[in-house]
Amino acid sequence: MPEATTQPEPLKTLPEETRLQALRLLAENPELTQRELAAALGISLGATNYVLRALIDKGWVKAGNFRKSHRKRAYAYLLTPAGIAEKLRVTRAYLALKQAEYRAIEQEIEALRRELRSLSPE
Repeated sequence: MPEATTQPEPLKTLPEETRLQALRLLAENPELTQRELAAALGISLGATNYVLRALIDKGWVKAGNFRKSHRKRAYAYLLTPAGIAEKLRVTRAYLALKQAEYRAIEQEIEALRRELRSLSPE
């Protein structure tokens, strides 16, 4: 019997920054096409499809059909209440990470200034 292969859960392999950026973009403009979302995220169309599928599968985004013109059908990607809660959670985590990075950079800058002062002839 062949051994079952397990696929990684899509959202576990998706960088949190990309997840946050996608949720923010969709919250601001739910009528973005996949192509527009791909361009805004700086990733391929295939990767964007993967991101959207993962967000939909998790229940954070709902895709609804609507008519964009007389002949074309399009989707609106709407954040669900769970998606809004996830966006809030990821935003808080991302902000905490960036604040920690900022503090570390400030400390490094101060250390470099002290080093320059100690090396500079007065």
